[in-house]
Amino acid sequence: MEQSPPINVSPLFAPLDAHLMALLRSLSAEDWSKPTVAKRWTVKDVAAHLLDGNIRALSLQRDRYFGLAAPQGTQSYAELVHWLDSINHEWVQAAKRISPDVLIFLLEATGAPTSAYFASVNPWADAPFPVDWAGETKNFQWMHVAREYTEKWHHQQQIRDAIGQTEALMTRELFYPCIDAFMRGLPLTYISIEAPAGTSVQVEVTGEAGGAWYLERRQSGWSLSQNHASNPATRVAIPPDIAWKVFTKGISYENARERTEITGNIALGEHALTMVSVMAQKR
Repeated sequence: MEQSPPINVSPLFAPLDAHLMALLRSLSAEDWSKPTVAKRWTVKDVAAHLLDGNIRALSLQRDRYFGLAAPQGTQSYAELVHWLDSINHEWVQAAKRISPDVLIFLLEATGAPTSAYFASVNPWADAPFPVDWAGETKNFQWMHVAREYTEKWHHQQQIRDAIGQTEALMTRELFYPCIDAFMRGLPLTYISIEAPAGTSVQVEVTGEAGGAWYLERRQSGWSLSQNHASNPATRVAIPPDIAWKVFTKGISYENARERTEITGNIALGEHALTMVSVMAQKR
C-alpha cells in the first residue's frame, strides 16, 4: 500500500473562522454558559481557548517569540500534556474577565492574520513543533498546519455540539481534512499491537463527508494508507458525529463502542477507538 498523501488545509482556515464568527454572534447569553464535551469548559471557555490558539500561532510561529517555554525536565509525553493543560487552564481562568462581545472582537482581530500566516508557510519546510500524538519527532509544516486545523475545527464543533448546531462543519470540505489528519495517529496507536506482516485494519468514518483508511502491518511496523487493502483482518465503521468525539476524548470508550460497528478481529478493531489525536492523556 502507498503512504497517505499530504493534507492541504491552508485554504480552509478563513471559511472555518467565518463559520465561527457567525456562530458566536448568534449566541444568546444563556448559550455562552452551556457546558461542552470539553469537560469543565463552557461555550465561552472554549471560545477563549480558540483565541489563545490564534495568539500563540501569531506570537510563537509567525513572530518567533518564545516568551514561555516548558519547564526544564519536561521530557515525557505525559509531562508535556500536564504542562499544556496547566497553561490552558490559566488562560481560560483569566479570560473569564472578558465579556462575550470583547471575545468576539479579539477573535475577529486575530483570525484573519492567523489564517494568512498558515496560508503563507512552505508546506515542505520543517515544522516548529512535532505532532506528538502522531508519533512524530520531526515533521513538515503541512502536517503541523493540519494539526492546527484540527484544533480549530474540533473546538468550534464542541461549541456547536453544546448548542445543537453541528451540521455547518460536517461537510466534505471542512470535516474530511480534520478526520484525515486525526487518522495520522493510527500507526502510533497500534505501535504495541503485534500481528503477522500483511495484517490490515480498515477504519471507516461513514457518510458522504467521511472516508476509509487502511493500516497495514509491515516488518518495520504499522503503516497508514488510503488505498484499499484486500481482505482486511478487521473493519471498523464509526458514525461521523461519534468519530470526532472519539479522537478528541469527547466521548467515553464505552459509549463510542456502542455506536461503532466492528467486524472480523474484534479486539484488533476495538483498539482503534483508543486513539487520541489531540494533546491529551491517552486512554
